[in-house]
Amino acid sequence: MTIAVYAGTFDPITNGHLDVALRAARLFQKVYIGVYDNPVAKRLLFSTEERVTLVKEATKNISNIEVIPFTGLVVDFAVRMKARTIVRGLRMASDFEREFEMALMNKKLRPELELVCLMSNLQYQFLSSSLLKEVVSLGGEIDSLVPTHVAKALKERLARK
Repeated sequence: MTIAVYAGTFDPITNGHLDVALRAARLFQKVYIGVYDNPVAKRLLFSTEERVTLVKEATKNISNIEVIPFTGLVVDFAVRMKARTIVRGLRMASDFEREFEMALMNKKLRPELELVCLMSNLQYQFLSSSLLKEVVSLGGEIDSLVPTHVAKALKERLARK
């Protein structure tokens, strides 16, 4: 069985993330979406449990995707899931530079793992979870950029702040 992991904070999951997940699900027999539990440098809007729930709801109709929270290194998560491949999405040149650095480090840590980068669809190249949160907090409309349940969760959470 060909297994891949697609890991991130997904705070929250966007249609860009979903596009990458769906395309990965067509390439691999099993895709584990790893929701990172404890990012060091990020201030999260949603708890790990909430993010896992949002991702599970967004991917519920994709039979070969399973959503799992994880901590530690992505390469160690991949090995635990018996994956041979890490999937990443690339939006722009700056993403490439960061992903290239991470790929080299990951290859050093776990040489048996491969990286597959999927280029973002044009309509999602500008899209990031951080930008979405900012737009919602300022009253902007994001309904076409995230699943309906995510838009609702974002609006409810940011309305309280």
